[in-house]
Amino acid sequence: MRLDNGRESNNIEDRRRGGGPRLGGRGSVGIGAIVLALVAMYFGVDPAVVLDLASGPGTSVQEPAGAPPADDQEAQFVSKVLADTEDTWGEIFRASGGRYAEPKLVLYSGVTGTACGTGQAAMGPFYCPGDTRVYLDMSFFGEMQRRLNAPGDFARAYVIAHEIGHHVQNLLGTAERVSRQQRALGPAEANQLSVRMELQADCYAGIWAYHANRSRQILEPGDVEEALNAASAIGDDRLQKEAQGYVVPDAFTHGSSAQRVRWFKRGLESGDPKLCDTFSASSL
Repeated sequence: MRLDNGRESNNIEDRRRGGGPRLGGRGSVGIGAIVLALVAMYFGVDPAVVLDLASGPGTSVQEPAGAPPADDQEAQFVSKVLADTEDTWGEIFRASGGRYAEPKLVLYSGVTGTACGTGQAAMGPFYCPGDTRVYLDMSFFGEMQRRLNAPGDFARAYVIAHEIGHHVQNLLGTAERVSRQQRALGPAEANQLSVRMELQADCYAGIWAYHANRSRQILEPGDVEEALNAASAIGDDRLQKEAQGYVVPDAFTHGSSAQRVRWFKRGLESGDPKLCDTFSASSL
């Protein structure tokens, strides 16, 4: 992946210094709660709910955040990918007469406070619409390589671009509309809407890759295969099979491996956000 000449974003918040944020007025979250959260995730329950309940009531107190150290190459990579998504979505929004409001991306270690509850590394990267921030504990990239067998710089870029896709959904009002609908549905139906949200974010990640490569030639041989492998590795069917030995489709919240690959490729091959309408698709 070619990012050597790319700029770095000004929207990185580094909360890793000093051991991360303190949680004021809350109990500590133990390993057992993290395990429960992982099990909840595999069964289609939002892990943030489990972790926030485990930590008890109270408020989070953030340590001062700043820019990453100048010699932190991993943070530089994240910053350059974020900047590239800013440039890409800025152009797409302008072309349709809109304005792209850039999100912040927070680097943290272990635990951090968010407007959506307590963020934990065990949850993986996530987007919080309440504060328009992407949260990333970069140990997840090591897990991608070791546990999911999904290495590569473009695989990591795909993960970041997917979370930015959720920010795009938030700006367009999709996230709020789906949230309202989910509150009126049962678990299985609500999960189906969650799957469509996640697959659209995969498609938006492909949209970014299409336009970034057309404008700045970021792709190198093997990059697309890295992203497709990553999309396949984090499919609900594959994760459920590894976690519990069998698959429960009604509990899917992100989509199967095949679905995630299909929708990322749709964005990557077309570059047209209108083709990412997973909510109108009769078949995913």
